[in-house]
Amino acid sequence: MVLVTTETISGQNLQTLGLVTGSTVQSKNAFKDMGAGFKSMVGGELGSYNKMLNEARDLAIQRMIQQAQQMGADAIVAVRFSSSSVMQGAAEILVTGTAVKFA
Repeated sequence: MVLVTTETISGQNLQTLGLVTGSTVQSKNAFKDMGAGFKSMVGGELGSYNKMLNEARDLAIQRMIQQAQQMGADAIVAVRFSSSSVMQGAAEILVTGTAVKFA
C-alpha cells in the first residue's frame, strides 16, 4: 500500500474511495511510568515512551491500511497523524487519510 502525505501521487490519476482511519490508545505500566517521571526531572529522552508511541503509530497505520484494503484501495493520500493524552500515562494515536484507487 502506497502512503503519502500529499494529496496526489505524481503520474497517477486517482479515484477517491473515501476516508480511512486507524487509532489506538497505549499506556505504560506503573513501574516504567515512575521511571519516566524520574527521568523527566533530570531531562533527556524518555526511551520507553518513544518505543510506546512508535508501536502505537505502527498499529494505527496497520489498522488504517486494513480499512483501505477492504475498500479496494491502491494507496492512501493526505495521511495525517494526531495524538492526544486520554489520561495520565496513556496516549491515543490517530492516523487519517483518503483511500484512492489508481484510475
